[in-house]
Amino acid sequence: MTMKNRISITLVILAVFVFPAFAQQPNSNSSAQAPAKSDQDFWDGDEPGLGWLVLHPFASKQYVRRHVQSIHDGLNELDELTAANAKMIRDVDARAQQGIQLASSKTRIADEHALEAANKAQTAHETATAVDTRLSAVETKVATLDQYKSAPPTEIRFRPGQTVLSKQAKDSLDEIGTELKNQHGYVIEVQGFSPGHGQAAIANSRKIADSVVRYLVLNYEIPAYRIYVIGMGNAAEARRTSASRVEISVLKNGLEQTAHQ
Repeated sequence: MTMKNRISITLVILAVFVFPAFAQQPNSNSSAQAPAKSDQDFWDGDEPGLGWLVLHPFASKQYVRRHVQSIHDGLNELDELTAANAKMIRDVDARAQQGIQLASSKTRIADEHALEAANKAQTAHETATAVDTRLSAVETKVATLDQYKSAPPTEIRFRPGQTVLSKQAKDSLDEIGTELKNQHGYVIEVQGFSPGHGQAAIANSRKIADSVVRYLVLNYEIPAYRIYVIGMGNAAEARRTSASRVEISVLKNGLEQTAHQ
């Protein structure tokens, strides 16, 4: 160590230990006027001592530490409250977002259900309209089922007292059977007329009518339920001739055309 460094260290030591002693020498004027200040009132004085000025960096750390500690505690508490409030705000915002998303989802689902219901209602209305239209058409067709239209009757003549069909009679019946084969919506009315009196005439007219029915059923497979047989006997029209005869009337109600529509 050089001589210059030693001198510097000595001066520093003297400044630390000697100057405070001089600074603490009682002053006759100042001791009578003002009481001594404590270390806690250091910053209250206007003229601090030289020793306090030298030792001030060491004394102020403790002083500041004591007074600043409560501020640190308050700041820490404030930080904790701020963090808690921020977390609460985030939680509230998250719940609000979830609520908004849930409400939006439910609204979308409700809109979809409403649209589906509207589509179903529209479909049901269209179906009902179509059913009403078809029902009206069916009612119109059903109303005409019992409105038969009769074609000109075909007359089959028999010799007196006989029920055998002649060739001319069979030809006429063949024409009728061929026309009605595989058709629907018709009935055949067969009326027998026979000269004579009372039940004998009626029975004979029924026999010749049955011979006509038998021929149509056996040869053309015309259902028996479509044929109505009436034995008229000695009716007013039969009295004008002595021959037995059968009148065949085919009545149609348009059911065949209805079946193809």
